[in-house]
Amino acid sequence: MTENAELSPSEESVLDALTGGSEEEEQILDALRDVVDPELGINVVDLGLIYGLNVDETEGHKLLTVDMTLTSAACPLTDVIEDQAQSATADLVDELKINWVWLPPWGPDKITEDGREQLRALGFNV
Repeated sequence: MTENAELSPSEESVLDALTGGSEEEEQILDALRDVVDPELGINVVDLGLIYGLNVDETEGHKLLTVDMTLTSAACPLTDVIEDQAQSATADLVDELKINWVWLPPWGPDKITEDGREQLRALGFNV
């Protein structure tokens, strides 16, 4: 289940805003590191594609909404990423919804240092 939306740009790093959150958010981010961008071969967290997390628990049912972007809005592999994210978070939440967002636009500045190291190992100059 997805929908398109826009987030307003933030002056602080998106991942910085996500890290240091609750233990549950940290577990979710760790799980989402198993979701690999099919084109670059790097996980979506270290690529800086995760813009926000929200867990809503109602009557024992946990819904995780992930605000996420892609390196390109024309990426044909959103279904692959959604399936991977669903599998990665299945032990932590009952339901996953990805909210595809395009603002702020993704750029290489959003890649974590771990992501940069992974890209260098693959031969990218970052």
